Amino acid sequence: MSQISDNQMLDSGSECKMLIRMNWEMLAAIGQLAAVFVGIPSLIYLAVQIREQTKERRQSAVNVLTAQWGDLTCALHDSAELSAIFLRGVQSFADLDAVSKLRFSSFFNRFFNHFEAMYFSYLDGILTASAWGKIDRTLSDFIAYPGIQQWWQTRKHWHTEEFGHVVEAIIARGDEPKAYSTYNLREIVAPETSS
Repeated sequence: MSQISDNQMLDSGSECKMLIRMNWEMLAAIGQLAAVFVGIPSLIYLAVQIREQTKERRQSAVNVLTAQWGDLTCALHDSAELSAIFLRGVQSFADLDAVSKLRFSSFFNRFFNHFEAMYFSYLDGILTASAWGKIDRTLSDFIAYPGIQQWWQTRKHWHTEEFGHVVEAIIARGDEPKAYSTYNLREIVAPETSS
């Protein structure tokens, strides 16, 4: 029989401890690897869910803005009197009588507040650049009229500076009023007032 020295027994004990330690380290590494394989799909799923919620939030906001826009323009087609005030007012806010100025101003306060909300929705990424482009063109068509520019001078302090800069930049372009160019606006006359 061969004799095992004390040194050899110590070496085999160290090797055994080393093997046990290596097994635990390998198990820990395998556990970490498994966690990565489980975690990555979870992160991908979370990212997809966040993206879908963002799309839904944007669509919901656009739907609300569209409904508000419809409600606002409904006032014009539901009231021939307001429509006449609107068409006279875009030509000259200064020439409107006091009651017509009040009605025109009330309409355009709502109108510009709506445009301002859409502008900030665009800045927040809710509206796309193409959607804001459509809104900007519509706003530009209205602001080209002298009556709306006159009205803006009396009410611009009711709006944020940021939106005020947008409106002022549109006015500075000096676009020609074309939105109602085929409407023969000269035919629109102020209602007769009883004395």
